[in-house]
Amino acid sequence: MKCKINRNAAKVLHKMLDSQEAEGKMIRVFITHMHGDHAHYDLKLDTPTEHDEIVKTDKDINILLDKREEFLDGVWIKYFYVPQEGFEINNPAKDGNGHHHH
Repeated sequence: MKCKINRNAAKVLHKMLDSQEAEGKMIRVFITHMHGDHAHYDLKLDTPTEHDEIVKTDKDINILLDKREEFLDGVWIKYFYVPQEGFEINNPAKDGNGHHHH
């Protein structure tokens, strides 16, 4: 499985991982819901399960992805400061019409 992270997202995710709440946990990307040919994604702090793959990224952050969910393979985590500060998570390889989650 693959996962990309932009530089801004890496900064924010590193801060999340440095918090007390994150002790012993990793970043998990998960599907909140699917319809048609695309999925909506979110992320949270979590611990690995037997169904997870720990994906190493080029930003020195390991991401938990459920191996049973084909729409998680190839997700791209981005963080933007404008026009509105927040994460955008999408999967260009799977999302049919370029839909994404903010």
